[in-house]
Amino acid sequence: MSTTSAYLTVRGLDIDIVRKDIKHLHVGVYPPAGRVRVAAPLGVDDEQIRLAVIQRLSWIRRQRKELQTAARQSLREMVTGESHYAWGVRKRLKVVERPGRAHVEIDGDRLALYVATEASTDQRRGYLEQWYREQLRSAVPELIGKWEQRLGVTVPRWTIRKMKTKWGSCNRETRAVWFNVELAKKHPDCLEYIVVHELTHYFEGNHGARFTALMDRNLPDWRMRRDQLNGAPLAQEDWTT
Repeated sequence: MSTTSAYLTVRGLDIDIVRKDIKHLHVGVYPPAGRVRVAAPLGVDDEQIRLAVIQRLSWIRRQRKELQTAARQSLREMVTGESHYAWGVRKRLKVVERPGRAHVEIDGDRLALYVATEASTDQRRGYLEQWYREQLRSAVPELIGKWEQRLGVTVPRWTIRKMKTKWGSCNRETRAVWFNVELAKKHPDCLEYIVVHELTHYFEGNHGARFTALMDRNLPDWRMRRDQLNGAPLAQEDWTT
């Protein structure tokens, strides 16, 4: 079946468009964060799709709200035996209680947390999150340097933060870029996809045909990476945007 893909922004919503040899247009909202996807017949143009989305806007927003408030991965209790992820690999947590500075390290197929006996659950979570941030701080500069050179751009500032519904964000005026701390749990290919995605916004603000063409040219397998990234929900946290 012949297909083509594109992006469209409708009233602040980013829409994935897939044109296929089908008879009827279909609008879907997908987990984890409520990605909106339109499957449209080959002859349907962007304006027709825009109108179809606007007509379904109330329904789309209800579906997105339900997904974004749905139960996420259960809150981790930070005890030995729990599952945690590091760079796309599932690790079993091993808590080692001992005096001295708290730290986290990868120990084979385990994620070892060395912590004082009296450390609370929240403190243990904090140590692990700090480790995730350190992982990103180590990985991001090399990727940014690589893609600054390839794209002929300069990134003046980048930051790691918690984000509720986005993996990354870019301010086109200041050229500052933000990365979701959860990316340290995903495969490194996913982080590179987000770096390229956000830097592509230096050239194109919306997710339209030009943006798609730039992504296709610079990172041909970006759709596969995006789907891999969106394949699992975010961890349960008290998220702030």
